[in-house]
Amino acid sequence: MSGRSVHSILIGLVCLTIASAVCFSSVGSSDNIIMFSEGERHALLQIKQGLVDESDSLASWKGEKDCCDWRGIGCNTQTGHVTSLNISYSIESYYFFSPSEVPLRGEISPSLLDLPYLNYLDFSFVDFQGIVIPKFLGSLSRLKKLRLRECNFSGPLPPQLGNLTNLHILDLSWNRFASLENIEWLTYLSSLRYLGMSKLDFSKFLNWPQSLSKLTSLRELQLSTCNLPDVNPRSISLINSSTSLQFLDLSFNSLNSTSIFYWIANVSTNFVQIDLSSNNLESGIPKGFQNLCSLESLFLSFNNISGNIEGSIKALSCAKNTLEALYFSYNQFWGSIPELTGFSKLRLFDLSSNHLSGSLPESIGQLSSLEILRLNNNYMSGVITESHFRNLSRLQHLRLDDGNHFSMKLSSDWNPPFQLTGELSMAYCNVGPDFPKWTLTQTNIEALYLYSAGISGSLPHDFGDLIPVGLEHIDLSTNQIHGKLPNLSTTSLTSVDLSSNWFSGAVPLFPPTLRSLDLSYNMFSVPLSSICAPSFGAHSPLLNLDISHNLLTGELPNCWMQFQQLISLNLGWNRLSGKLPSSLGNLEGIQVMRLHENNFSGELPSFENCTRLQMVDLGNNNLSGKIPAWIGQSLIRLVILRLRSNEFNGTIPLSLCNLAFVHVLDLSHNNISGALPHCFNIISFLASDGDILASGGASIVWKGIQIEFAKNLAGMRSIDMSSNYLVGELPEGIASMTELKSLNLSRNRLTGKLPQDFGNMKMLESLDLSRNNLSGEIPASFSTLNFLGVLDVSHNQLSGRIPVGTQLQGFNASVYMGNPGLCGVPLTQLCSGNGTTPTDDNKERHDNDGHISLGFLISAVLGFITGFWVVCGSLLLESSWRYAYFKFFDDSRDWIYVKMALYKAKLQRRLLQR
Repeated sequence: MSGRSVHSILIGLVCLTIASAVCFSSVGSSDNIIMFSEGERHALLQIKQGLVDESDSLASWKGEKDCCDWRGIGCNTQTGHVTSLNISYSIESYYFFSPSEVPLRGEISPSLLDLPYLNYLDFSFVDFQGIVIPKFLGSLSRLKKLRLRECNFSGPLPPQLGNLTNLHILDLSWNRFASLENIEWLTYLSSLRYLGMSKLDFSKFLNWPQSLSKLTSLRELQLSTCNLPDVNPRSISLINSSTSLQFLDLSFNSLNSTSIFYWIANVSTNFVQIDLSSNNLESGIPKGFQNLCSLESLFLSFNNISGNIEGSIKALSCAKNTLEALYFSYNQFWGSIPELTGFSKLRLFDLSSNHLSGSLPESIGQLSSLEILRLNNNYMSGVITESHFRNLSRLQHLRLDDGNHFSMKLSSDWNPPFQLTGELSMAYCNVGPDFPKWTLTQTNIEALYLYSAGISGSLPHDFGDLIPVGLEHIDLSTNQIHGKLPNLSTTSLTSVDLSSNWFSGAVPLFPPTLRSLDLSYNMFSVPLSSICAPSFGAHSPLLNLDISHNLLTGELPNCWMQFQQLISLNLGWNRLSGKLPSSLGNLEGIQVMRLHENNFSGELPSFENCTRLQMVDLGNNNLSGKIPAWIGQSLIRLVILRLRSNEFNGTIPLSLCNLAFVHVLDLSHNNISGALPHCFNIISFLASDGDILASGGASIVWKGIQIEFAKNLAGMRSIDMSSNYLVGELPEGIASMTELKSLNLSRNRLTGKLPQDFGNMKMLESLDLSRNNLSGEIPASFSTLNFLGVLDVSHNQLSGRIPVGTQLQGFNASVYMGNPGLCGVPLTQLCSGNGTTPTDDNKERHDNDGHISLGFLISAVLGFITGFWVVCGSLLLESSWRYAYFKFFDDSRDWIYVKMALYKAKLQRRLLQR
């Protein structure tokens, strides 16, 4: 064997040895991976066992599969160890999950400790049902990210979390922890870059700024809704300025001191986003903000800031080249908007709901990046021209409405440089007199609001064809637009408000997508036949239909079965006639039905299936028949029932006592007879202000005047059954209707006495019991009705003294007239000492002497009879007596005649001598 061969053999042996070593090493590594994966797989299965997974979102967690392939598990690709565990729901999934998707709930298993290489743990939106965060989480020393957002934890925060010194992200937001008194353990998390503790109670932790300033690596701080105490101005100088903190959220606290501004300006010079919205800040932005040259977004909405808007914007001059969003809405900023030259990156500018005045500077038209401009709800005015929009090619949302009175001077053929994708609102601005056609060139616009915009004349004849395909909401109400309304059936509109204009003719066709239609206060006439047009479809999505206060005539079409989703129907104040169609009873979802002030006749169709009805107003028609018992049996949610001024007859059904939630019950001016139900006091027993829905109001006779109630309808409690033929006494317990504000039972045939406890109805503002046959005294408890503004008990049979009270003596005497037995102020008929009228007093005295008067009369009669027969009888029986009696009268007559003649002669002589 040659030396070369031996050398080759030796080299081969060496290679074989190395290959064997590598092979055994690989086998050993493989064994280690299997060993570690088995233990961590078992730990994960134990974690799953402690959770309730109704949606089977952890279905992939099965023993036969590699755990690195399970949902939410991340492993190191080299070692195979589990390094990431994320079983959270996304925010979208949590807030918008379908009924089949239910978040996980349960407990945190200690088996987490068997995942020693874990560096990312996210349980966000898992419901841990009020348990305390386990202390053993502080032993997961390799953790860099810990997210426990909105997990329904409670109790104190374990200080062991301070052991997680490698943490970069800690999110404990939106749980129900106990009030924080000490979070010094946070200062040990020196590597922390993100800290989310929103919704934690910091009210007792006064030195929170000093503690948080020690987190020198912190970039984002989320402390929304934390009851943060105000920053102590003396502590600001102790805080070292840094460049780490960039994103700060202190919204929804009760901060009311300007010191928070100075703390922000001192704590970092590298802010990108600051959110101080929904606090109680009062002063504008201080000069210290001039050092924030990297600021991109500033949120100050919903505060009480009352500074000059010019000073606050100038304080941001250093950041004008970086600012992209300024939210200053819902404050009390005043003054005029300054020139905005230089804010080249500003995308969102929201100054709505302030006290700004003056005109809009033309420099607004130089903000070429502007996408959203909101100036609504201010007091601005002046002329807006095309120069204000010259370079706004990216504009998407524009609101100039409500409170402002801009005048739009734009040429009729103006072609805007922008294409809006959101809303355009110029309400209360003068955009007329012609309809601004340029608004219809915005092909991607979603909402167009031009109410109270000074538009007159008629709409373009091709208006329906010009409406952009994506336009969903249009409001042209409260203008002076006249003429016929074009066909809109080919549009995609979902909400149309053309109320308070001068439209006439027939109600046109509308698209099948329509959900709300308001044509009230116009002059539409002819029968309402278009409502049955096929364009609405068999299952219309229409929710609200208001064509009230028009001139509609004819009968109501019988096609209401196709409007199954209809919630509110208002056809009041028209000239509709005929019987109510039976298909109205198919509106099972309806809550408001207003057909008042028309000429409908006949009996009511059955509304038994309309069990969600809260308002039924059929007043001032010619409806007849008995009030159906099903009203109280099926419509138990009724809040307003108004059947006044019809021809209903019969008695009040006892089932109306089931209307325990009713606020307004008006059956007045009908032909209803019989007695008030004995359960009358139960009506309105359970009514509360929360029962009233946003129904657009109701027409109610209040204190003798018909008023359209809207926002203040919630506090109304009224029962009116006047001008009927009701008989009998007032039901017992009527005074238990303690929340009632108006009661009118006048012009009936009620009898009996007023309840002594009537004064328990302390909320009464109007009471009319006039023109009945009520008797007895006015109860003394009437004097406690301190809110009574209208009272009428005239033309009854009441008697006695009017109770003394501030309210009762302040009324005109006419409210008590027609009660002969009443006395006392304000009547001129005074009461005697015992509280009765003088006439009654004389009668009482005679009554007290009744026995003497009767004896006297008997004696007088007997004396007359005896005297007559003693004198006259003797004259008849004795002729000599009779001759002497008559001779005496003859002689007396002659003597008197002679004396009178002599006196007359003397008187004449004396007159002649003179």
